[in-house]
Amino acid sequence: MIGYIVRRLLMVIPVIWGIATIVFLLMFAVPGDPARMLIGQRSDPAAEKVIREKFKLDRPLHVQYFSFLGRLATLDLGRSYVKKTKVRDLLLGNAMPTVKLAAASILIAVVLGVSAGIVAAYFHGRWIDLTVITGSVLGVSIPIFWLGLMLMLVFSVFLRVLPLPDPATQDLKHLILPAVTLSGVMIGYIARMTRASLLEVMQQDYIRTARAKGLSKRVAILKHGLRNATIPIVTIIGLNFAGLLGGAIATETVFSWPGIGMLMVKSIENRDLPVVEGGVVVLATIFVVVNIIVDISYAFLDPRIRIK
Repeated sequence: MIGYIVRRLLMVIPVIWGIATIVFLLMFAVPGDPARMLIGQRSDPAAEKVIREKFKLDRPLHVQYFSFLGRLATLDLGRSYVKKTKVRDLLLGNAMPTVKLAAASILIAVVLGVSAGIVAAYFHGRWIDLTVITGSVLGVSIPIFWLGLMLMLVFSVFLRVLPLPDPATQDLKHLILPAVTLSGVMIGYIARMTRASLLEVMQQDYIRTARAKGLSKRVAILKHGLRNATIPIVTIIGLNFAGLLGGAIATETVFSWPGIGMLMVKSIENRDLPVVEGGVVVLATIFVVVNIIVDISYAFLDPRIRIK
């Protein structure tokens, strides 16, 4: 087990290197000049030259690249061009709102997704099953930004039961709509996977034997079927965690939620390269680590699996 964990952690290094390289090159490929963005509307070649020298933007691309990798190897994400503070401090300062949003979204997605999948499997072939399948397809298909706008229109404007976004407030009432919006896609995936896994497990011989001995369908699903169908469900949760991180950027933008996603959007607009690069690297690292945790959890969920 320990050897497997060490090998997987070592594999994180080339993955992060590849992601960091792609982000670095993309930030130089998109239109816009960080020096011009910092100066503003007025054009001053002398001031632009000073800014490029200060932030070492006048150096060749390969020199900036290896300098970036060197800082990354020492866990130094650089300093923001705009706010003049360390990127690490900016990310930490905006991390808690994103953590709240992600935790609430995962909780909602797991509870509603697994529950809907169990209900669909129990009433397989009936109208409830069809309703869950239809809702899952809609949840996967609807864009996050559109869903967020519609939820605000219905619950904040028409019904007035939930408040409109307020960047200065992060209480429970302001968290509900962003969390529901972000969890929409995951609910659809989890519900479909739970339903499919349970239906497959319920066809196994040991379930048929238990049912033949008089075990009710409800007990067979909840006590025996659900546990053996857990691995595909956990896998889909881990795989969709990347979508949750990416969707958090759109969700935080729509709801003006002051998290890492909102910080990265503003940094992209201002061409604040260190913040964008650092944010992407941190989110990618979190995603890789979560997938390692999911792989390790297989051995605990299913004793037949042995990780060496």
